[in-house]
Amino acid sequence: MKYRISTRASARRQGKYGVDAPYVPAGYGAAGIVLLVWGVVSLALDKAVAARSALLLGCLALIAAGLYMYATRRGKFVVWEKLLDDLALRGDESILDLGCGRGAVLLAAARRLPEGRAHGVDLWRSQDQSGNEPAVTERNAQAEGVADRIELHTGDMTQLPFQDGTFHAVVSSLAIHNISDSAGRTAAIEEAVRVLGPGGRLVVADIRNTRQYRADLQRLGLHDITHRGVGPRMWWTGPWMPTTVVTGTKPS
Repeated sequence: MKYRISTRASARRQGKYGVDAPYVPAGYGAAGIVLLVWGVVSLALDKAVAARSALLLGCLALIAAGLYMYATRRGKFVVWEKLLDDLALRGDESILDLGCGRGAVLLAAARRLPEGRAHGVDLWRSQDQSGNEPAVTERNAQAEGVADRIELHTGDMTQLPFQDGTFHAVVSSLAIHNISDSAGRTAAIEEAVRVLGPGGRLVVADIRNTRQYRADLQRLGLHDITHRGVGPRMWWTGPWMPTTVVTGTKPS
């Protein structure tokens, strides 16, 4: 049976999802303002070369901050709507979001699961996302009308508290790179594959280490593996920090 799945455009989302790594745009914004002020002062002191350099760098820093804020407040939602649509869900599946944070991806998945369940696991660290705590995610779920479709878990993605083959799909957005060592990131991918059921789909979006993820999926025997950029909607300060999506299907 195929259920009628109700989704909403990202522009109409009701929750409050914060800012990813909020110190980054704050740093770029502050640097941009300081450089612009220094440029104006340099102009007043007839230091033309220094003024041009400071004004140019200040504008670039503010543009980088603006691109970052667009990605975290709008762009990632648009990208994930398409990624979730590509899963072609029936509506009765069980999905796991690794590093769910305040629920940007988790709740978008839950909207597609009128008879299913979306599980989110996180360590709830505010340096990874502003205001990152379970109560905020629960309030967002209430605002989005999907509180009865989600379950939140506190846990380490390298040691997931779930049985083998539990989920129809596993997703993760900008989370696995927060594991500092290569062995830990590999453990997270291995755990994601372990809890994925036969024929299940894994979708990981991240800003680095994605070639490692692809190699891990190949070693673990997944098929239909893809590795692709998602474009400027998820440029974190500029094209030098893009988001790449790695996907794979577990053998049936």
